[in-house]
Amino acid sequence: MLSTAQIEFYRANGYLVVEDVLDQTNILDPVRREYSDLMDRLYAEWFAEGRVTQSPDGMDFVQKLTQSYAAKCDWFQPMDISLPADRITETTPMHFGKAVFDMLTAPRLLDLVQDLIGAEITSTPIQHVRIKPPSTMLFSDENRPHLDQTAWHQDRAVAHAEADQTDMVTIWIAVTDATVENGCLQVVSTVHDTMLPHCPMKQTAIAEGYLDMDRAIPLPVKSGGIVVLDPMLPHSSLANVTDGIRWSFDVRYNQTGQPTGRAHFPEFVARSGANPERELQDWKVWKTMWETARSRISEQPHIELHRWDSSAPACA
Repeated sequence: MLSTAQIEFYRANGYLVVEDVLDQTNILDPVRREYSDLMDRLYAEWFAEGRVTQSPDGMDFVQKLTQSYAAKCDWFQPMDISLPADRITETTPMHFGKAVFDMLTAPRLLDLVQDLIGAEITSTPIQHVRIKPPSTMLFSDENRPHLDQTAWHQDRAVAHAEADQTDMVTIWIAVTDATVENGCLQVVSTVHDTMLPHCPMKQTAIAEGYLDMDRAIPLPVKSGGIVVLDPMLPHSSLANVTDGIRWSFDVRYNQTGQPTGRAHFPEFVARSGANPERELQDWKVWKTMWETARSRISEQPHIELHRWDSSAPACA
């Protein structure tokens, strides 16, 4: 899948942009339909309850998203492919569907991952959907990085310390074109071998003064393309200053048998060269794994997803 030059570039710089990885017709269009159907159900419920006032008749996916956000109806967590960082209950919403599972296990995507970490591949539970509305429509107190501009961070640093030596890659999937204007990723590739101090800010972010953000490189990528990130690479997203949405997923894969950094959330074997019978093939099993985890976690003391707190010297 990847050329020798691409692999060498990734090793040297900590990132790689690869266009045309995921097929529109067979992979991304089903994801769009799955999310559109979910939005239809959510909006119909909110309209019936009087929480949104505009009739859903004739409204498309984006119109329902923006109307719901303006009415303070939360569609993000019901659409996310993970459980949240705050308290989890038996009814905390989440989304695990066939189209998303097919995207995570797409052969071309796994071929690419295999070129970087080998043929024993686990899909980790550190994964999110990112549907970012225009910045101008966000509430002034919006504090969710999944909806707003994402702060500078390293993916290794926002997992638990048990995964600090795990062989892992982050795959950032563009569902819509990601441009400088609508909030594509940006990276600082001069630092991808050192864990920088992080602090709890609007989100867990690199402490002030530890990163030269003037050296940031934007990484636009077209729909169906991906950005591959080393877990130590500092990155963030730009603001969406357009009048449309920017839609992506960020997912991670690591070598099977190594810690994922979210031991209380479920993982699954996406590919195994040595034991292909271990590969998960049924999306309904994946969904059940998350439902079972949610039930278990809801009865336990809260587990913080991140390791940093404001008592660290760099956060003073």
